[in-house]
Amino acid sequence: MEDHFTIAFYNLENFFDTKDDPYILDDDFTRGGVKKWDESKFRRKTKKLAKTISRIGEGDSILHPVLVGLAEVENKTVIEGLLSTKSLKDVNYAYVHFDSPDERGIDTALLYDANHFSVIEAETIPLLVDNQNGERDLTRDILYVHGKLNKEEIHVFVNHWPSRRDGADETSPKRIKAAETIIQKLERIPDENPNCIIMGDFNDDPKSKSIQRLMDTGKFINPMQSLLSPNSGSANYKGEWSLFDQILLSHSFLNFEKGTHSFKKAKIFAPKFLKEWKGKYKGNPFRTYAGKRYLGGYSDHFPVYVVLKEN
Repeated sequence: MEDHFTIAFYNLENFFDTKDDPYILDDDFTRGGVKKWDESKFRRKTKKLAKTISRIGEGDSILHPVLVGLAEVENKTVIEGLLSTKSLKDVNYAYVHFDSPDERGIDTALLYDANHFSVIEAETIPLLVDNQNGERDLTRDILYVHGKLNKEEIHVFVNHWPSRRDGADETSPKRIKAAETIIQKLERIPDENPNCIIMGDFNDDPKSKSIQRLMDTGKFINPMQSLLSPNSGSANYKGEWSLFDQILLSHSFLNFEKGTHSFKKAKIFAPKFLKEWKGKYKGNPFRTYAGKRYLGGYSDHFPVYVVLKEN
């Protein structure tokens, strides 16, 4: 399994530091805020997230994940906190992160194992969408990273699309716009058949219009589609499973030429330690907070991953 490589995505659920940033709405996650967020809780969460990341894909690859897309990270401080933990400090991880215009200051990022991946270029792609009152919705940018995975060029898009807070149908056009923004970027990539990985918390399921907009280009497979069922998904809201966390791959990952990578499998990483172990939420992701109540868990999302084989 030395030639099997795990690529993962994980929404870390409000991974804030404890300092009050005057430019973003992070007051809840400070010592004096409603969540009573402090250094002890921050360190506990950091250790738990790092342990999870180190174990994603175990049994499918002998390596820790070579790429990990992240959502809901506040800044570089929290990412560096993750990488300095006992679970990850011996992995040669580097990262790409840019501050986004999101009002709460939650961004996306990409961790990469520098032994297997090198960055050629990285940028943010602004997502320009408006709220119903005509004002701009200050949401997350799309993170674009062009690099080499074991010498093969790939294009990675890390996403955290606008939420459904104001209603799934009402906000759907924003997520369709996000899909179209990626398609416009793809059209500017000079390769005729680029290797693309589109990962993220899309706030939409595999059959939603936004994801279908990407699939309608004929360029992608969605290996996550079969993982959603009434009994499984990556997050659970009011007893209903969703699979907002997905990783789409271009058709080029279905070839077997020497020096390329080919798709092997896709999974939701949901071991026992990431789940609620009792009560009416048994089996759901063991989250950090339920409203204002501190539970001390990991995240309200399970990570998802794909395994690629180097040919």
